[in-house]
Amino acid sequence: WVQMLIFCSSAGNCWLGVGAMRVYTSGRVEAVNGTDVRLKCTFQSSHPIQSITISWSFRPLGQGPVESVFYYYERPYLPTEGRFRKKVSWVGDISSWDASIIVRSVLFSYNGTFSCQVKNPPDVHGNVGEVQLRVVTTASFSEIVILTVAIGGAVLLIIIVLITVMFVRRCRNAEQMECERTTLRRDQKDLVVW
Repeated sequence: WVQMLIFCSSAGNCWLGVGAMRVYTSGRVEAVNGTDVRLKCTFQSSHPIQSITISWSFRPLGQGPVESVFYYYERPYLPTEGRFRKKVSWVGDISSWDASIIVRSVLFSYNGTFSCQVKNPPDVHGNVGEVQLRVVTTASFSEIVILTVAIGGAVLLIIIVLITVMFVRRCRNAEQMECERTTLRRDQKDLVVW
């Protein structure tokens, strides 16, 4: 069953459309062997969330059957057998339209396509999001550069904040000392006059 919706433009033109579930993923992800990787999946529905189901599956490169990775209906159901047993964590948030998972300690055998399918009846038709996972021995140069710049930038920002705080305190102390000196001089002049 597909819901028909009427859409109208600001010019007053209206047309009949189909409401469908829309699923968005990152497309391609690279992860270093033995590390954890987040497989991002977000969705949009034309209906309020009521009885939503989320299913993640995996199709390995080359030959191999499709395997269930994760299932959600009212609560997360982690795999109890297969290669993803004790390897998947739910990190999504239904209220934020997020159906993401984390795959822990990825192996080279995880190279392949992870599919994210979301249904929110009556919104059950729509695209299936796919993430192509590539497991590598070392991070690519661009990832290392981005990580280095991010960490370096954070450290630099902290240093700048600390220097600014120290400078402001020193200026305040100097102003306070000058004020005390002025008061002391005035008090000394008053004593001399008496």
